[in-house]
Amino acid sequence: MEPVVHVRGKVALVSGAAQGIGAACARMLAAQGARLLVADIDLAGARAVADDIAREGGIAEAVALDVTREADWRAAVAAAIDHHGGFDVLVNNAGIALVQALADTSLEQWRQVHAVNLDGVFLGTREAVTAMRPGGRAGRGGSIVNISSVGGLIGSERLTAYCSTKGGVRLFSKSVAIECGRAGYGIRVNSVHPGNTDTPMFHRELQDMLDKGMAANLEEARKFFMDMQVLPMIGQPGDVAAMVLFLASDAARFITGAEFVVDGGLTAQ
Repeated sequence: MEPVVHVRGKVALVSGAAQGIGAACARMLAAQGARLLVADIDLAGARAVADDIAREGGIAEAVALDVTREADWRAAVAAAIDHHGGFDVLVNNAGIALVQALADTSLEQWRQVHAVNLDGVFLGTREAVTAMRPGGRAGRGGSIVNISSVGGLIGSERLTAYCSTKGGVRLFSKSVAIECGRAGYGIRVNSVHPGNTDTPMFHRELQDMLDKGMAANLEEARKFFMDMQVLPMIGQPGDVAAMVLFLASDAARFITGAEFVVDGGLTAQ
């Protein structure tokens, strides 16, 4: 019998879920039967997404989460278990980008990008493994999906801090996957690497090009990114969410320590 891609009966937490890829992941997981913790530092935005899910017949709770704070992570995981009876899926999605030349990047800026993009993934993954492993408060294994980027596979000018963090997420995910697999925890860990995707972060990159005179208009800026790819389109958040759904589901039960690229062929060249 072929595996069915759904997450019915699972409890999932998505960080950075107030917008963009995170919101798309939360909505898709809920549509396929998961109970959702919609987590974001923007609590109002998280509540809006949770309310949308509820209107569509799903189950969702908004929680405040600054991914750089250990206490916030512990509270969010506790909410999943205490309010929804378990914790099966973590999507570490929250992230920020700094588009800036290396010589102009301050140590404070470097550390801020690493705090959100890499420390946040470490903290979330650590709390998830602690809860999901045998003897943990949830204790039934699970799936951890860490959102990296094509910037975690290839370098890009003026994105040194961002690429550093996303490359770190890639190898961190593999290391944790090995550790959990060898220990028999029943926890799978994988990374997803989106390319050019129509999100608020991508829109800021387009605007940055215009502000710096790197493109004459928005159409020219979008073409710059399109020309990097094979497929003639900009990805949508739902394209990434579909991959996350698969990895969160039991259809991916034999997949761990792997990386999945959703980039329109950008890294194929």
